Amino acid sequence: EWPLRPGDKMRERQRAIQSGGIEGRSLVDFPCNALMTCDKCERLQKNRAFCYFCNSSQKLPMCGQCGKTKCQQRSGDCIIKHPNQFTVGMAMVGAICDHCEAWVCHGKKCLEMHGCACPCIESECCECKRTVWEHGGRLFICSYCRYKICEDDQMEHQASCQVLESEDYKCGSCNKVGQYSCLRCKLCYCDDHVRRKGHSALIPLL
Repeated sequence: EWPLRPGDKMRERQRAIQSGGIEGRSLVDFPCNALMTCDKCERLQKNRAFCYFCNSSQKLPMCGQCGKTKCQQRSGDCIIKHPNQFTVGMAMVGAICDHCEAWVCHGKKCLEMHGCACPCIESECCECKRTVWEHGGRLFICSYCRYKICEDDQMEHQASCQVLESEDYKCGSCNKVGQYSCLRCKLCYCDDHVRRKGHSALIPLL
């Protein structure tokens, strides 16, 4: 894969804005919804200020707005000036977001924008009614109903929410009416061919 040229990143950003979504970006692309591994318990979770499981702080916190872990702006918009030196760790952070529970760096732009533009403001899962503070996983948006769902209920919700449009519900191997639907290819299979085809991610049709 060829490296991106200086103008490629800007063109990709413009295409993402034109395509819609949350400010033109997918919810999983935001730094406040990125994956993080705890330094102490080594458990995978959403980017947050303190570990969901052991409540420990991270050595290299990530900003929930810009995604950086090291401030290299010697004469930028930093609230806390640090001329001629780089800052990492707790010297880089400036606040904790109340919505996504992630660190926000001490940059003036990040501190002013993230509180109102945080994608986790309405972060209640439509299935379990939990918010970011109550579960340790990331947030996702359902591809069908566009509601927010947590990582625990993502697969089950999308499987029950999917709609097979322009489909006759017939088995992909024979002419029988299918009783099971594949989560990957959205095809139906009957009782005889559901095991023979080797599809493990199948759900019964209602």
